[in-house]
Amino acid sequence: MIIGVPKEIKNNENRVALTPSGAHMLKEKGHEVLVETMAGEGSGFSDEEYRKAGAIIKSKDEVFSKSDLIVKVKEYLESEYHYLREDQMVFTYLHIAANEPFAKALINSKTSAIAYETIKDRYGSLPLLTPMSQVAGRMAVQVGAWILQKASGGSGILLGGVPGVKPAKVIVLGGGVVGFEAARMANGLGADVEVFEVDQRRMAQIDEITNGQIHTVYNTPYNLKAAIKDADLVIGAVLIPGAKAPKIVTEEMVKTMKKGSAIVDVAIDQGGCIETCDHTTDHDHPTFERYGVNHYSVANMPGAVPRTSTIALTNATLPYILKLAQKGLSALNEDDGFREGLNTHKGYFTNKAVAQALNGEYRDLQELFEER
Repeated sequence: MIIGVPKEIKNNENRVALTPSGAHMLKEKGHEVLVETMAGEGSGFSDEEYRKAGAIIKSKDEVFSKSDLIVKVKEYLESEYHYLREDQMVFTYLHIAANEPFAKALINSKTSAIAYETIKDRYGSLPLLTPMSQVAGRMAVQVGAWILQKASGGSGILLGGVPGVKPAKVIVLGGGVVGFEAARMANGLGADVEVFEVDQRRMAQIDEITNGQIHTVYNTPYNLKAAIKDADLVIGAVLIPGAKAPKIVTEEMVKTMKKGSAIVDVAIDQGGCIETCDHTTDHDHPTFERYGVNHYSVANMPGAVPRTSTIALTNATLPYILKLAQKGLSALNEDDGFREGLNTHKGYFTNKAVAQALNGEYRDLQELFEER
């Protein structure tokens, strides 16, 4: 099979979907890897490294036109929609529940699109979302600490405080991978951390893992409203796989927050879980102010640390890329969790949560396969 790796064109997206090491493994398995020129430069991988690994450097048009499988990091932008076609598989972070134009482009082109973020493993977790969630969760605290600095328009508070001065209060919405990594990072810096969660088992796990150093709170509007007015940093980390994120923090809650406090909505790529984060920002202009609170809603946070992110992503995606390269879409029939990654096929939505989020027509994949 011919696997294509185009250069990412989203603002400040310096990740690449495949490392030279990954390209070498695919080549060793008998597949051809086409990499767009300069695709890996942002992550510190030169064209020459890819050549040495056995990949072929091509132009953007050639990568898209000649490949059977396109492997990316982020969704297609509008200028790339014309590359979508029915006889090609696309494997990337889609996040189409919050991106109707891209969803329509996939449906109209009848592309078989497989989303990293909806694939599940045998434990029910999200193995291809996990590495980037770990990066984003840890980054959220770094970003929040920067926003709280006076020079950034913040209140001028240090997360960990110093002897004689109280630390910052950090509220994390959601105790999943993003939320736990954020909470652990903030706790490590000495902040007073509360994780708002609804899963009693997860709260017990967090309490046990951290020896009670990270406090957990059952998430109800009443509890959150009472706590958020005293928060210095709020990190949104709510996820419903494939679906839009629910709005946990309302505009009225944000109005009660202290002037100079900060919000980092990591869930923004799924629409955001904080009502006042009503649009995405980018790494050039990452923040905006509402009601005296500084908001950060960059949809590709891990793109700011591309070397770490690219290696971590390839470590997770490569086994799945190999399966697709060896067996095509038939590989999905052998793994129920892998099958959940297919979001669109033959002009239909093939993931229920995505279809519901977009009010689109859902078709069972097995039915579509039988129609061939």
